[in-house]
Amino acid sequence: MSAESASTSAANSIAMLGRLRDRMLPMLQAVVDEYKTRSDPGYPVLLDNVEFGGYFGIMLDPAYGLYFITDGEEVFAQINMVGWRNDARSSANKERFAGTPFAGVRPVPETLSNQELRNLLSELLAHWNLQPLLLYRTDS
Repeated sequence: MSAESASTSAANSIAMLGRLRDRMLPMLQAVVDEYKTRSDPGYPVLLDNVEFGGYFGIMLDPAYGLYFITDGEEVFAQINMVGWRNDARSSANKERFAGTPFAGVRPVPETLSNQELRNLLSELLAHWNLQPLLLYRTDS
């Protein structure tokens, strides 16, 4: 691949990521507003560095996040979460360790619908909401 075609490909992937950002940012902002009282102080964090870094996303805490990134050619969604061993389906032949981080990376085509983008976000929120022993004390 020539240097000119590589720079064109990188510019195209940044442009695609920018269009995806325009669609996702209202959804991410709604989650930030909703989860301010459900997460530790300083979180959730909205990440937005499409032009210079090639990524944007949301972090609910250091172990839970949804990021949209590019490698210069394609756009990917990366979901970071902690894998808890709290289901009855895990067994000795499918070993799972409690509290281990997990990162799933999926390609994101430009034709992905808004519903499919919301599904990615809801997958992150489902894992966040099902954390075992997540207790918050409040005064009334």
